[in-house]
Formats: sequence, structure tokens, C-alpha cells
Amino acid sequence: MSATITSDAPVSRLDPFSERFLNDPYPPHRELRDAGPVVRLERYGIWAMARHEQVHAALNDPETFRSAAGVGLADFTKEKPFRPPSLLLEADPPEHSRARRTITGVLSPKRVRSLREAFEREAHALVERVVDQGRFDAVDEFAEAFPTKVFPDAVGVPDKGRENLMAYGNMVFNAFGPQNEIFRESAKGQDEVREWIAEMCLRENLRDGGLGADIYEHAPRHEMGPDEAALLVRSLLSAGVDTTVHGLGNAIYCFATHPDQWAAVHADPSRARAAFEEVVRFESPVQTFFRTTTRAVEVEGVTLPEGEKVLLFLAAANRDPRHWEEPDRFDVERRASGHVGFGSGIHACVGQMLARLEADVLIGALARRVEAIELDGEPELKLNNTLRGLASLPVRVHPASA
Repeated sequence: MSATITSDAPVSRLDPFSERFLNDPYPPHRELRDAGPVVRLERYGIWAMARHEQVHAALNDPETFRSAAGVGLADFTKEKPFRPPSLLLEADPPEHSRARRTITGVLSPKRVRSLREAFEREAHALVERVVDQGRFDAVDEFAEAFPTKVFPDAVGVPDKGRENLMAYGNMVFNAFGPQNEIFRESAKGQDEVREWIAEMCLRENLRDGGLGADIYEHAPRHEMGPDEAALLVRSLLSAGVDTTVHGLGNAIYCFATHPDQWAAVHADPSRARAAFEEVVRFESPVQTFFRTTTRAVEVEGVTLPEGEKVLLFLAAANRDPRHWEEPDRFDVERRASGHVGFGSGIHACVGQMLARLEADVLIGALARRVEAIELDGEPELKLNNTLRGLASLPVRVHPASA
């Protein structure tokens, strides 16, 4: 154990942004949960919560655990953000409320449902392509290929330059951690990427009828100008690709390493969406987010002073045995509702309906055509300070008999 108990709280020497931790986070997650409901991370002088009860409570108490000071290690009250803060992710009411109402109006259930036919068409085409190949990289040729096509299509982003979406998202999520080697590597050559992203957020570069154009249409209704609308489009572009790509890649990894669970989805493709929820719980694409205390607050007998950074381990909460039965077992029949893989409360992921739709149609299409998935090489992790996903996942698929 690297955690030791003080008179106030457990103190841990774990570094949640080290390569050792990121390569295999589950043992240290267990250590943090077992140490206590709130732990002091000595290396960074911050607090951490890894149990489901405390993580869920903090996410749902924005008056005490604010986001406007940044949802990363950097404290926006003490240092300049590396980019203009997100109006959704890095804001609190009332500013956040206006932005949230705008984006919620755009991503209405009816609007998301209207995308299903186009998403299904692309999903079937992609599945036929990889099934014909038999062997393929489930990250590059599948999990990445689908969201980087259907999502920017839905937003109304031009075709040219879409490769920048993954590079930008990777850098943004790395920036929520320290400026370590992982962040520095992802920040290389980002000037042109940021420039392209900024241009794609402008109304004149967004196709009519897309979600981006819809944001500009809805923004004035909530007293938001063009500059704020552009930031909302940026929020979609920065958070709507990488997380879904990692979620889909993690799904194929789970299915390949748990063939009995894939057999259940193959037998009933309508389980695809519920199976994806279990993937998000079991192999959470978003591992952590920060909050900052607005006042002195007591958590299970430990007092956190005002202005303190608190690291919420979403992935650790999603495997907390105090909340889940056999949490380290991947089970597509589990009721995974209550996981915090998409966050919770007013800052819950606004694009989660899109991610769920993409997963539903793609996994469902694959389940109808593929009887078995197996690894065809060694998976390669893609290290990120905030996300957990794969850089490469060679697989072989066996088509279902007619």
C-alpha cells in the first residue's frame, strides 16, 4: 500500500497521470477506494474521490464542487486557461444554464432520432466492408472510421481536414492533466489543428441543416451571440469524437475477450445499446475529471477547504463493489444505469445521446453479421491523461452463417 492514514484523511503517493498508473489503473483504483471515501494525493497537493457514492454526490453538487475553475488540474482562478474555457464543461450557472439550454434545444430527442437512418446506412456499409476483410484494426478501420464520418456529417463540418478532430480531442483531454510528457507529445504541431478547429466553428463554414448551424439558430433565443455559438460548436467538436472512438474500441476489446458476452449480443442485437452501457461502466473511456470546492466542505469526516482541487475517478466509481455486484465482471445483461461514465448532474455529457446512437447502430449492425470476434494480435493502448482507449486493436471476425 502506498496510502497511509493521517489523523484527517488517507494520504497517497500514487500518481494518477504516470504511465504505470494509466497502463493498468484498476489496482490503484482499488487502492484508492479502499483507502477511504476521500484521499489526499500527495504528489499534486489535491484531493481525490474514487468511491461511487462520493463521486456521484460531487458531480450532482455544482454549488459546492464547481467546474468554472477548470475540470483539469489547472486552476483557472490562478492561471490562464490554455484556450477560452468551454461554456459547457468549464462553466457554472447561470452562464452554464444558458449554454446548456441552447445545446439541449439542438440535441433534442427528436433531432437525434432524425439522424438514425443516415447513421444506420453508414454502419451497415462499414460492417460489410470489415466483414469482407475478415481481419482489420478495430480502432483505425472501425471505431475511428465511423464517428469521424457520421459525427462531422451531422454537425455539418466540411470533409477536408477532418483528421484534425482526433488530434485536437486527444490534446484537449491530455490538457486536463499535468503538463507531462504525454501532454507535450500530444501538443506538438497543434497550432494548425487549433486554427482548423476555430475555422470550423464559424457559421459560414458549417453546412446548412447541420447541428452546428442549429446552434447558431438557437443561440439568440438564450441571449448568446455568434462568439458564444462558436464556442458551443467547439465543445461538440472537442468532446464528440475521441470519447466515442474510445468507447467503440473498448467495446470491441470487451467482446473479443469475453466471447460469451458477444454471443449474447449476436443472439439478440437489440441488446447492443445496453451492452454499450456496460462497456462504458467496465472500460470507461473518460477516467477522471476535476472539480474545485467553493467552500469548506466535510466529506465523511474529512474537511476539504475552500478552493481545493478534487479529482473524481469516474472509472473507479464505475467498479466500486460498494455499489456494484461483481464489478470486475463484464456482463451485458447487467443493469448498468447509474454509472458515471458520461458524468452526472448538470454537467453530464451533452453528446451522450449521439454516442449511444452511434454505438447502438454500429454494434447492432456488427451483431447481425458477425458470430464471433477474436484478437488477431496484441492490443496497443493510447495513453491519455483523461481518457482510456486503444491505439490499435487487431481482430478477426467470423461471419454468421446464412
